[in-house]
Amino acid sequence: MKNRLKVLRAERDWSQADLAERLSVSRQSINAIETGKYDPSLPLAFKIADLFGMTIEEVFLKD
Repeated sequence: MKNRLKVLRAERDWSQADLAERLSVSRQSINAIETGKYDPSLPLAFKIADLFGMTIEEVFLKD
């Protein structure tokens, strides 16, 4: 699944580690989500969207 996570993170000048800490996940998880190697669970997807003040559909895009 494609996503805008890297762009959204960069707009806030957050490192992968910064975002990982805010979401209580590992930096490796953030990297895997950004590169499309891992799709987050639905609860994590909601947490990510909430953190950026967006809907899941605005963060995660259909392939």
